[in-house]
Amino acid sequence: MRYDAHETLVAPARASAGLNRLAGGILLLVPLFLVLSFAYATLLPVLFGPETWARVQDGVNAADTPTGVLINLATFGLLIVALGIVARIVHRRGLRSIIGPLPRAMRQFGRALGAMVLLYGVVGLIPMPESVAPTPNLAAATWAKFLIPALVALFLQVFAEELIFRGYLQSQLAARFASPVVWLAVPSVVFALLHFDVTNYGGNAWIVVAWAAMFGIVAGDLTARFGTLGPATALHFINNFSAILIAAPDGMFDGLALYSYPFALDDTRAITAMMPVDLLVLFCGWLAIRLALRG
Repeated sequence: MRYDAHETLVAPARASAGLNRLAGGILLLVPLFLVLSFAYATLLPVLFGPETWARVQDGVNAADTPTGVLINLATFGLLIVALGIVARIVHRRGLRSIIGPLPRAMRQFGRALGAMVLLYGVVGLIPMPESVAPTPNLAAATWAKFLIPALVALFLQVFAEELIFRGYLQSQLAARFASPVVWLAVPSVVFALLHFDVTNYGGNAWIVVAWAAMFGIVAGDLTARFGTLGPATALHFINNFSAILIAAPDGMFDGLALYSYPFALDDTRAITAMMPVDLLVLFCGWLAIRLALRG
């Protein structure tokens, strides 16, 4: 498989393709993000005021209220800032070189987003077994009131992850290694391992990791195939829109979900039943985006 379009993202990385540069970038990125996050956490009580913050803090910690979810998602904007600083200092490149040409990226994002909305619209018409069918969670009026800021915050979250894994890591590795086995697999494995969470997922932790690895490979392939982060961001956005704003597992980041599933992510029986469906939808999304962007 040739990924000629990938050169658009890889070429700006070649001047700083050494693994020592990449390691230095990661070593700078992590503490910089932590410092920014600490400053953000310190500023929140000031912005809200002591009394209001005392009322909303538990919802932020548990992400089980609309405000709590928004505050958590907005944290990813700090990751974008941190990456912008690291890319400039360590690699002498800007975020645009990691995204790809903006007009093309935006055009691809729009077409891919349309394909994903159509796919999820069709999937939503398929009835689910009663044992896993979602039930109402958030009042429709409340959900609608928070929808615009939620979309903005959700975009920050998925865009930050795509910038890091399919943009920065993938392009820097591809500038050093020609084989897709390296530059597709390594970011996908790192992305997957960061989803490992025994506390919330219990015995399903490695199932979630495996799904995240497959998602990473699909998103990485779309990025290399079309030469911008637009398609992968659209895939990621609709996936997370469905999982965070439409129907979330009970007690798991469900503060902005219109519906909630009657199971938690540590329910092995439910997750085992749902995972093949999720993988099939992921594969169909990959195909739908390829068809939408062909030619």
